[in-house]
Amino acid sequence: QVQLVESGGGSVQAGGSLRLACAATGYFSSTYCMAWFRQAPGKEREGVAAIRGDGTTSYTDSVKGRFTITQDNAKNTLYLQMNSLKPEDTAEYYCAARVANCGRLLLLSRGSYMYWGQGTQVTVSS
Repeated sequence: QVQLVESGGGSVQAGGSLRLACAATGYFSSTYCMAWFRQAPGKEREGVAAIRGDGTTSYTDSVKGRFTITQDNAKNTLYLQMNSLKPEDTAEYYCAARVANCGRLLLLSRGSYMYWGQGTQVTVSS
């Protein structure tokens, strides 16, 4: 059974930084992938950043150059470093995982992931 627990959300002013963490437990094959999604009130959940077991990363255009996804395999933890935050980054952020057979396409697609965390709120004020 895979469990994902997010932490690190909070409130910050525009231009500030936050680092989200996702602690993962359970079995992951070498072909796994993990991702961060976000959902603002009244909007669809969107993929923000993803990483495969081979280190390949993918970002949505609106966060490129500002957000960085990394993983610490020794700690089974996924991170999202968020810099130069904007009010439009305000959302509930979710960690997601696919434990095997992760392809190179659709890394930011909600349907690619089987496991989800409970979410952590990020609020950016202007």
